[in-house]
Amino acid sequence: MSSEILSVLEYMEKEKGIPRADMISTIVNAIKTAALKGVNSGQELKIEINPKNGQMKAWSMLKVVDSVSDPKLEIHVEKAQVFKAGAVNGDIIEKEIDPSYLGRIAAQTARQAIMQRLRAFEKERIYDDFKDSVGDIVSGTVRRRERNDLFIDLGKAEAVMPGKEQVPGEEYAPGERIRCILLEIENSSRGPEIILSRASPKFVRRLFELEVTEIADGTVKIEAFAREPGYRTKIAVTSADPKVDPVGACVGARGARVKSIVRELGGEKIDIIPYHADTKEMLIEALKPAVPREILLDEKNKRILVRVVNDDLAVAIGRKGQNARLTSRLVGWRLDIEEFKVVTADPRAQAIALLTGTYGFEAALAERLVANGINSPAAFEGVEASDLADAGFSPEEAAGIIAKVSGN
Repeated sequence: MSSEILSVLEYMEKEKGIPRADMISTIVNAIKTAALKGVNSGQELKIEINPKNGQMKAWSMLKVVDSVSDPKLEIHVEKAQVFKAGAVNGDIIEKEIDPSYLGRIAAQTARQAIMQRLRAFEKERIYDDFKDSVGDIVSGTVRRRERNDLFIDLGKAEAVMPGKEQVPGEEYAPGERIRCILLEIENSSRGPEIILSRASPKFVRRLFELEVTEIADGTVKIEAFAREPGYRTKIAVTSADPKVDPVGACVGARGARVKSIVRELGGEKIDIIPYHADTKEMLIEALKPAVPREILLDEKNKRILVRVVNDDLAVAIGRKGQNARLTSRLVGWRLDIEEFKVVTADPRAQAIALLTGTYGFEAALAERLVANGINSPAAFEGVEASDLADAGFSPEEAAGIIAKVSGN
């Protein structure tokens, strides 16, 4: 059995990284517990394993007494002299026993203990290896899909990307390489579970940090962020250095930086805009190319009503309202978008108001003049009292109108 134990110790130490002393302690405790449940029940045992050759030794611990009442725990003082010369009452004698005497059950239990310790160590190692990588981008190989979950081999461990963390429309086949963000490590009854994501806004933010050196060094800062996975991402950026254009830094020369991120995201559109502390200015930037014609702010309820012309309505709202939702999250206000309708003034009413304001006519009289085609001061040119009389005005009304127009 010593050769078997030695091979187990060497394997665990070299391949799994479990210290030899740790495994010896696990095996000893397991054998001792199992042995005491079998034919050795009631005994006190001492078990040692040589870490160099794997040899196991076992002893029965017996108390020296004058009168033996339990031979499993006690030994007569005279017999004790064989094992320890000069033994007296109360001494503890270690009586060596054949390890095989511990029984087959003890050996089986030792194997089970080894496997349990190995599983426990694997769980501990997974947590230790990945706990500092939360928030980082990792690469792995797709292994399989179970229900809607995607299982990915990261090399040292297997991780899962739940359905809600996958981007709609993306499909991955077994064996395909994939990049994700390590979202979190959940401790479950089965051990630590590594959760990956490609749908999280943190994934795109981390891609920008890796691709744009100005973001990594703090010169450019992402102030606001909103994402609809697979459709569009909007980010608002500022620069701590007036010489650095934050939008240009993120886009890169000829769009190289943002194109690299778009490729990683499978063609997802990315809008990069300058950040404004003023809500209206921020909204105008976020809605481009749509142009708001009217913006009404409800400060109390943090709501914005935006009106755009009919041609811009579809652009502002976006497919299934996605652009409106993104803009709302980016600005941090609830957003309502509706069509802007131009209110056309009534030309008849304008003409009546012009005549009453210019000459002081009563509204009813001005309305009759407009009805006869006289809708402005210029229309009175060449008009005489007789013309007004022919149009249905009384001689007195005609004379009064001409007098007011003439300024008499």
